[in-house]
Amino acid sequence: MGKMSTEDQRAPRSLAAALRGRDDASLAALLRARPDLITPVPTDLTQLATRAGTRASVVRALERLDRFALQTAEALAVAGDPAAYDELLGLMAGDARDAAVADALPGALAALREQALVWGDDGSLRLVRTARELLAPSAQHPSPTGLGPSVREATAGMSPGRIQELVAAVGLPSTHDSVSAVDALTALFTHRKKMAALLAQAPADSLDVLGRLMWGPPYGQITADPAARLRWLLDRGLLLPTAPGTVVLPREVALHLREGRAHRAPEPVPPAVDPLVAHRPQVVDATAAGQAYTALTTVEELLKDWHEGGPPVLRAGGLSVRDLKRTAVALDVSEPMAAFWVELAYASGLLASDGEADERYAATPEYDEWLERPPADRWAQLAQAWLAATRTSGVVGGRDLKERALSALGPGLDRSAAPEVRHRVLALLAGLPEGAAPQADAVLARLRWERPLRGPQAGQAPQGQGPQGPHGAHTSQGEEDLRSRLARWTLTEAELLGVTGRGALSSHGRALLGVRPAARPAGAADDAAQAPAGPGDKLPAHHRTAAAGPVATPLPQPEQAAATAAAARLLAPLLPEPLDHVLLQADLTAVAPGPLRRPLADVLNVLADVESKGGATVYRFTPGSVRRALDAGRSASDLHAFLAEHSRTPVPQPLAYLIDDVARRHGHLRVGAASAYVRCDDDALLNEILADKRAAALRMRRLAPTVLAAQVDPASLLEGLRAMGFAPAAESAEGDVLITRAHAHRTSPRAAPEPVPDGPPVPDGTLLTAAIRAIRAGDLAATAPRKPADATAPLAPGELPRTGSAETLATMQAAVLTGEALWIGYVNAEGTASQRVIAPVRVEGGFVTAYDHTADEVRTYPLHRITGVAELAQD
Repeated sequence: MGKMSTEDQRAPRSLAAALRGRDDASLAALLRARPDLITPVPTDLTQLATRAGTRASVVRALERLDRFALQTAEALAVAGDPAAYDELLGLMAGDARDAAVADALPGALAALREQALVWGDDGSLRLVRTARELLAPSAQHPSPTGLGPSVREATAGMSPGRIQELVAAVGLPSTHDSVSAVDALTALFTHRKKMAALLAQAPADSLDVLGRLMWGPPYGQITADPAARLRWLLDRGLLLPTAPGTVVLPREVALHLREGRAHRAPEPVPPAVDPLVAHRPQVVDATAAGQAYTALTTVEELLKDWHEGGPPVLRAGGLSVRDLKRTAVALDVSEPMAAFWVELAYASGLLASDGEADERYAATPEYDEWLERPPADRWAQLAQAWLAATRTSGVVGGRDLKERALSALGPGLDRSAAPEVRHRVLALLAGLPEGAAPQADAVLARLRWERPLRGPQAGQAPQGQGPQGPHGAHTSQGEEDLRSRLARWTLTEAELLGVTGRGALSSHGRALLGVRPAARPAGAADDAAQAPAGPGDKLPAHHRTAAAGPVATPLPQPEQAAATAAAARLLAPLLPEPLDHVLLQADLTAVAPGPLRRPLADVLNVLADVESKGGATVYRFTPGSVRRALDAGRSASDLHAFLAEHSRTPVPQPLAYLIDDVARRHGHLRVGAASAYVRCDDDALLNEILADKRAAALRMRRLAPTVLAAQVDPASLLEGLRAMGFAPAAESAEGDVLITRAHAHRTSPRAAPEPVPDGPPVPDGTLLTAAIRAIRAGDLAATAPRKPADATAPLAPGELPRTGSAETLATMQAAVLTGEALWIGYVNAEGTASQRVIAPVRVEGGFVTAYDHTADEVRTYPLHRITGVAELAQD
């Protein structure tokens, strides 16, 4: 039923017929490459073909072609319709038949066929009409090939007499009509020997004019009285007028001058990404692991700085420039780096706005859980969030389309291409031998070849035309170079995060991509130059390049989770073990020779100030830092015992004296709330305070020999007395000493921001199988041959049958007895009409129960909703 003959399969007459001749694997490849085609699932292959030819879908498909496949499509756009394979080969490889182009052309043509941009056999290749309209040259939208209109197109409005003059000028016999005259002129311009003989007669300066127009743009300006060199060309049709004062070089003439090539420089082979330097893989892994630990400490330091509530949220959303600068100073990094760490914490779900009336940024409850995990697992969470995030910190400080400033944590930072670019850059690094680092410009050149319409040269004609997209619209410079900027940011951020080390992909970075790590036999040479792996080795299918398969795409979520866990396992033994000791020095400093265990680090951060960071962290003890520890409830004896327990060196005498001296004075003065008061058993000390000129701003007076009252609040009084060198302690209304500890401010539970997808997601295998089955079933219903009700009223394809209720019932009952399939028209409760192929099983109570071939399941239909029924023709 409805089978196609072998001849029909060889020579499809439409894109729908070509799709109908594909097997399920080929259809799945098309839907995987162009997922917008099954959103929603088409009802049949005719609708799929129609959707594949829409402007939006074709533009998107063209944007995902590599440079050589795009050049092939551009060549087909200037070829005949249909074009033979030999004609296309001549346009791509030229008269000399470039061997590299000839070898690569079948693969490029197969890619265009797979994406349903080209259909037909090698004798009649057809570019989808919408793609031809987008890529074909016109006066408004010059072709990227630099070619102009054909002779037939350029002479469409020319008078018959003028056409005959052109024919006579080149030595051809006159004809009886303009059509045959244009055909004769075209045949001359496409005949290599005759055209060479004609040009041999041309003046040298006329040939110079042709040389300037040969590679485009093909249009030029002339005056009302053109020079002799131009007149010679105009008289022979080598230049043709298109508008007053404008001439064009016909396509056939340009192709002769170019020796048949549509492109000045075909690029059949992607630019190589070769190693620039090679390091030992162990050095790369160690460097990356050290940077991974630095990333963890940086994120911790950021959120610890915002522990009691971070900076306020701008009215328009995001972080102010001033607060970003403060954060950069606190982290000791540049502002772009600060924006990266802030956005990374946000993408990981560790940071959010608190949603209060006075909205501020703060850590989320997830941050407390994150702190309790092993370091490798904490890094894995950051790395996975970075890999999938569409929010891009690199655009912070720029402007959106409405000229509004883009701020960190604010709106407008999503760039949907970011995850795909990150995966592709890392996949290119994974294709190199272990320990090898490429040059950044080589990576960018490769990406531009793989996505020319999305790269820095997006849509630009190589012959000096303005930047244009595939639809002819001019693109802005920001849109042109976004993909390259994303790639540069990826290289920088991967190094900051510890995915790469010294520019090379680490072993845990490979695992993060789902790449199988190479075995390193014991005793084998470590030098990367000895590694035999080449580009693409050990890469999974979704990471192979255009030369070997599809361009890298993000892993599905379950596979990415497994890859992230594998990366954490590889990283864990490389991370430094936290230490439980410091080295105390006589200059009131302590040196932590490595990362400290959390309880030790927490206490030391209160007791001392961080003076410098790096491989070793230096802490400095000051009266203020010791007082901070005492305010937190520690006693002098507690501090002495803590330092003695965690120091590998004896506690220096100056540090012991500092602790005792601050502790002796700590709490001697008591500040409480009247407005505020100070009480002290030593009235001489109160006299000293009153006599100090710096106390004037506190406006104190004596209430009793041991009590002073102030006209400022207790917090200001505490701060003022401490600035004067005293160590007061706050007390409650009951007279008890208040212990001050930092208040941890947390948001309510917040989910990490969802990435903004770059179009519809790639369908998984289950969805593809179901979609193809539904499309096939719908196509069966739409194309199954029907037996006409009578010889005078045959049913047209797609027309719903119309029969009376009695005839419908009788035909259904007969089909139950014979087991034959029927074709019905059906209108559902929403009024939507469809056609179906069913095999009736039972008819009763006004319903027919049948096996629906279209839905591939048993269904029940009300008879009153069936518009008509027809028998299927015998195959």
